[in-house]
Amino acid sequence: MATQIQESEAVFAVDYRGISVPQAADLRVKLNEAGARFRVVKNTLTQLAADRAGAESLKEVLEGPTAFTFVAADGGDVALAAKALAQFRRETELLEFKGGVMGGEVITAEQITALSRLPAREVLHAQLVAMVASPITGLVRGLNALIAGLAIQLRQIADEGLVGGGEAPAPVEADQAKAGEAEQESAPTEDPAADAAAADQETDAPSEGDDDKEQEG
Repeated sequence: MATQIQESEAVFAVDYRGISVPQAADLRVKLNEAGARFRVVKNTLTQLAADRAGAESLKEVLEGPTAFTFVAADGGDVALAAKALAQFRRETELLEFKGGVMGGEVITAEQITALSRLPAREVLHAQLVAMVASPITGLVRGLNALIAGLAIQLRQIADEGLVGGGEAPAPVEADQAKAGEAEQESAPTEDPAADAAAADQETDAPSEGDDDKEQEG
């Protein structure tokens, strides 16, 4: 029993008077499902085992007939074991919680009742996973929204012609055409020498009146 105490996460002590053999067998089955064992042990043997296990505080509950529920540290569920005891007590109006030890500390009958109201370990694990996953889900949603918003902004920029193809170059081509027209208007003739020769011919060419004067003379 000393080894069993040392390997237990919690030990619950109950007064088992009035419990029949079939009822005790049924209770053992339910406790086994919680990773716990139900044993009826003489108080004298319990005292010796408590001393050997270094759990002297367990001797404080040794008054009257006492049975113990040992919740294994490896694979046991303290809350589920307490629930099984509490349910059995409600259904049979038997069993009286006397107290026990958990984590090396003495616990009272009221604390065993409080433990029976806690969620089972699997439920606690599920709740913990949900709590941990919630911020991650929010982060993923936020990132998805950010990416979607960025895609919309890029699409709007492309539509406005600031990036990408499409009709964006059209204003640039129009500006180039206007610049070309302005250059043509202000540009000089292509052959300045030809223009100067033409001007000299116009100056040197005699008029019709001058020809008449030469003929008369």
